[in-house]
Amino acid sequence: MSSRYDQFDAALSAWMEKWGMRLLRYSLAVVFIWFGILKPLGVSPAAELVEKTVYWIPPRIFIPILGWWEVLIGICMLWRPLIRVSIFLLLLQMPGTMLPLVLLPDVCFTHVPWGLTLEGQYIIKNLALVSAALVVGGTVRREDDAHHRL
Repeated sequence: MSSRYDQFDAALSAWMEKWGMRLLRYSLAVVFIWFGILKPLGVSPAAELVEKTVYWIPPRIFIPILGWWEVLIGICMLWRPLIRVSIFLLLLQMPGTMLPLVLLPDVCFTHVPWGLTLEGQYIIKNLALVSAALVVGGTVRREDDAHHRL
């Protein structure tokens, strides 16, 4: 039984190593393209939060720009030579996504600093996106086999 488990575990681990990074990169791309395109289309559930946070720029200008910025992050994540551009754009954008935690604590917290509202959770999940992007970025110089080239 142990031998079968070890074989299964080794095969599963090899599959995850082969495909995990590509799937992570594609997942990041999908999230940024999807969430981004909702903004210029005027159907983003985050638009009101963005509007309240970046109140010094007219929302009709800022929200579509932000959305296309996010779409660009996602598109760049799809093509390996542009992963660095994607991460650069992402790191420029992310501090702004954290602003509501400071500027709108009543919207982001039920009990500051631990009790998060749905909006607060939406913002905090960006930590995972940044970390995932950095992990993907760590593979940019890899050319050890064909599955890392796309």
